[in-house]
Amino acid sequence: MNFDYANPYLSTRLPVFARNVVSTSHPLAAQAGLRMLWKGGNAVDAAVAAAAAMTIVEPVSNGLGSDAFCILWDGKELHGLNASGRAPQTWTPDYFKAKYGAEAKNPPKRGFDAVTVPGAVSSWVALSERFGKLPFADLMEPAIEIAERGYLLPTVVQQKWAAATDELRGLPGFADAFLPWGRAPQVGELFRFQSAARGLRAIAETKGQAFYGGQIAEAIERFSARHGGSVTARDFAEYRPEWVKPIAQNYRGYTLHEIPPNGQGIAALIALGILENFDIASLAVDGIDSQHLQIEAMKLAFADVYRYVAEPSAMEVTPQQMLDPAYLASRAKLIDMKKAQDFGAGNPVKGGTIYLTAADEDGMMVSFIQSNYMGFGSGCVEPEFGISLQNRGHGFSLDASALNPANLVAPGKRPFHTIIPAFLTQNGQPVMSYGVMGANMQPQGHMQTLVRMLDYRQNPQAACDAPRWRYNAGLEINVEAAMRADTVQGLAERGHVMEVINDSYQDFGAGQFIWRAGDPKVEGYVVASDPRRDGLAAGF
Repeated sequence: MNFDYANPYLSTRLPVFARNVVSTSHPLAAQAGLRMLWKGGNAVDAAVAAAAAMTIVEPVSNGLGSDAFCILWDGKELHGLNASGRAPQTWTPDYFKAKYGAEAKNPPKRGFDAVTVPGAVSSWVALSERFGKLPFADLMEPAIEIAERGYLLPTVVQQKWAAATDELRGLPGFADAFLPWGRAPQVGELFRFQSAARGLRAIAETKGQAFYGGQIAEAIERFSARHGGSVTARDFAEYRPEWVKPIAQNYRGYTLHEIPPNGQGIAALIALGILENFDIASLAVDGIDSQHLQIEAMKLAFADVYRYVAEPSAMEVTPQQMLDPAYLASRAKLIDMKKAQDFGAGNPVKGGTIYLTAADEDGMMVSFIQSNYMGFGSGCVEPEFGISLQNRGHGFSLDASALNPANLVAPGKRPFHTIIPAFLTQNGQPVMSYGVMGANMQPQGHMQTLVRMLDYRQNPQAACDAPRWRYNAGLEINVEAAMRADTVQGLAERGHVMEVINDSYQDFGAGQFIWRAGDPKVEGYVVASDPRRDGLAAGF
């Protein structure tokens, strides 16, 4: 790809060019990954070390009790890993309705009844065992050091930390872990997380066994029982991550790969499959027509995703049916270039997150994402080992008559999931590992940045810096303040309900991109990191 390296946007960063690279949303995590590469490790070692460090330096967005997904190129082929959590064996609609009333539509947003079995630690172990070069304990060393020594709180993390304080202060273990002075740490203030260091040491010494059925699982069971939860050490012991084959969509001579359901990555594939029916490159990159077309394609994608996507065994349609070219062409015909629409689902039947990426000079590339879902997840923090638990259970439905009955809660089931890593190939060869953060912003960011790179030849950093929009529901669209005023006005005239947002971090995600320029030993990689976070792309 011959990129245009002129960057027309205000939030300009320069891309990094290197043969071994790590890109994360926190400099200390990027450095943790680089340490592994300097020690002779590979991209998987770097990604796992960075992921462990991220649980300490950005606990708002992820923790030791998070879920994770990964797509990686091992040098020969692509692999997918689904490490999303499963429901405790006690969870049924009746369990929740007995506790929260017959009118309850979802499990609670916070507390132990929002906690599914966390999968992130299992993903670290699985990746290390299958593809890593260094001993697993080595990968935990940087995170342990950061947790014990402490780190100075950066601006963006502090803002979200402080914003969550009032809602979460009274939840089990939260104040002791994250309000060390009775308040959120201030910018530049030293924060230590000694209990998480103990948890990381136990994970390192046992290769995760302490977490899944050992002393950490037992501590979580006791903690849960004291605070009204029902998750058990047996639920943890029975948990296994799943190796999966990524699903794919061709676009402009390239192929985008996503993890299959229960995640929402298929939304990006559907939207691109719809856009494949239009000559979007003929439209001005930041103009009204291009943005309108992308918004409408994304809305059509979400209409189907919210109706059909769930745990695969429960879905009434397959991903292949949802991605059928003829079906997507029929959906494309619904777009009116002069009018915004509120689309319903079609019928395809015939008849609070961190993202990081790493790559090495031997060609291994890792696209990795982990999350506690909403800020600080469930708000529950096991005190002995510092396990900050996610709240993915809130994503289940309790009503069989809901829009998507396939997402009804059941024992051992995985809920609809928002976090999605992405990977781009061309003719079966690796091109780019990338991803963005932020709930339903993720597939929207995958699509918007890829269109900029493939249709408009913007380099990865410019595509990352460019102003974004975010579809919410109905006709509601949020846009970043940097978007052209005439484009915002033109979209409003077509019926989009536009709201200009100044807080980019909260609404438009952040991303990391590694584009393979050729032979990694010679041409290396082009690496971008998002200005919406305190991130760093670093390499050598």
